[in-house]
Parts: sequence; C-alpha cells; structure tokens
Amino acid sequence: MEKSMAEMQQEVDRYISQFKEGYFSPLSMMARMSEEVGELAREVNHQFGEKPKKADEAENSIEMELGDILFITICFANSLGIDLAEAHNKVMHKFSTRDADRWTKINTD
Repeated sequence: MEKSMAEMQQEVDRYISQFKEGYFSPLSMMARMSEEVGELAREVNHQFGEKPKKADEAENSIEMELGDILFITICFANSLGIDLAEAHNKVMHKFSTRDADRWTKINTD
C-alpha cells in the first residue's frame, strides 16, 4: 500500500499523540537520528564491507534501519511543523537548478 508523505506524517503523529511524552526535543531527536544512522552504517558495513557479523549479533537489515531513519525524520519534521513533501520539493528544485549540468546525463543525444 503506497502512502503519500502527508499520510505518513499523519500516521506518525497519530502514533506519537497517544503518549503523554509526545515528541522528543529537537536535540534528543538529533541524537536519536545520529544513533540510527550509525546503525545503518553498521549494517552496510556488514553487508558490503569487510566486517562480518558476530555469531551472536542480532539479525537486522538495511531496510529496517532506513525505516527507522524515516520514522525519526518524520518525528523531527512533525515536531517542528515541517511539511516533508514541501521540503522535498524545495530540495529537488535546488538540485535540478544548481546541479543541472553537474553530472553526465544518460540521454545526451
């Protein structure tokens, strides 16, 4: 089932809103995001790097770590009142204008 970014933001908000604690502070969320990025790095290193998992190490996946990062990103945005679809559009505009001629395009007939 595909969801729009707005639907994902609303779903996360409904989940978080059921708890008295609500969203963490921006500083705590930044720390949490850093933790999750570290966990993603560990999984990438296990899968593509030279560091195999230990026999007793929990099974995890890049997919789940990316999901965790998406969740904390949505929490961060929601707590600050940021519309992620709008943020995405602004970033894509920036890349499509600033970097328009930076990379070699596939179809350059």
